[in-house]
Amino acid sequence: MRIAVLSDIHANRQAFEAVLGEADRRGASRYVILGDIVGYGGDPGWCVQTCMALAEQGAIIIRGNHDQAVSDPLISLNDTARAAIDWTAGVLSHSEKAFLKDLPLEIREEDRLYVHADASAPQKFRYVTDTDDAAVHFSACQARLSFCGHVHVPALYALSAAGKPTAFAPHSSTGIPLLPQRRWLAVMGSVGQPRDGNPAAAFAMLDTETGELCFLRAAYDIEAAAASIRAAGLPDRLAARLFKGT
Repeated sequence: MRIAVLSDIHANRQAFEAVLGEADRRGASRYVILGDIVGYGGDPGWCVQTCMALAEQGAIIIRGNHDQAVSDPLISLNDTARAAIDWTAGVLSHSEKAFLKDLPLEIREEDRLYVHADASAPQKFRYVTDTDDAAVHFSACQARLSFCGHVHVPALYALSAAGKPTAFAPHSSTGIPLLPQRRWLAVMGSVGQPRDGNPAAAFAMLDTETGELCFLRAAYDIEAAAASIRAAGLPDRLAARLFKGT
């Protein structure tokens, strides 16, 4: 089975469409979305509706902190992110808000755990940015393979039999064998707002038969995505940063 794993769509319709199209071309038979469907971008309704349709077809969809912030004012966000969420809450329908609110914080499937952020406290949405963070995650997660987002920068961590975490820099389009003698944490890049200097939408494909994980990018119409943000009256910085992937 080939599973497309993606995270941090952030209401970017053009990037989401590009990733879904590329994943389909690569033979994805299952979709896993690790949260933050909304926030920052100008097309939250379309993105939520698309996720709702995917969920009906069996996709796994996790709640991110921006998804929760739509109905939870206690979620901490910076001023720019809060402005986008306040606007998002005003344009989503009741059913779309209810869908986001009811999403799970984590799901375990076979030997895999899916969560938006660090698994030690999913409700606190802690970032995994280095091996120390990964060690905390591994201490709370017994799954052989785990997948998270939240950071907007692709990364891969392995835990040896001796309990030492190691970081790898994933190279796009190169399949990485997830060796069974180690435990693994794959941090997805962002579909809708990459922050690793590459503006193309990020996602990954897991082949459960070969045990390989491939980090991928999909080019999309950034001009159209930026225009949607500006048309919504959201802060221009949210549009400008898309072109740089920062």
